[in-house]
Amino acid sequence: MNNIFIEYPKCSTCKRAKKWLEENKIKCIERNIITETPTIKELNEWIQKSKKETKKWFNTSGLKYRELNLKEKLDTLTEKEKIKLLASDGMLIKRPILITENGIFIGFKEKEWKTLL
Repeated sequence: MNNIFIEYPKCSTCKRAKKWLEENKIKCIERNIITETPTIKELNEWIQKSKKETKKWFNTSGLKYRELNLKEKLDTLTEKEKIKLLASDGMLIKRPILITENGIFIGFKEKEWKTLL
């Protein structure tokens, strides 16, 4: 299985994560979260594999999240609605996402990512 690195190229956290991957010689297929937004099918699969609740996949510090007032609304949405919302706009998804055979990592936490080495 190829590692997949899903990023927003202008995001400073994504840039740090990409640099870390390069420094540790971890090869990945790169994917822009805006031009290749994850599909409902992919999100369903990844969320299940990550064992993290769907609301952890939202970019809570993003402008779009605040514009849509999702802090208030998320708890009233079904799982299906949350995933459909995530798939509708890459800016709503927490990033970067690293998908490997060892697991799925959302957000850049170096300590977690070291488990890849």
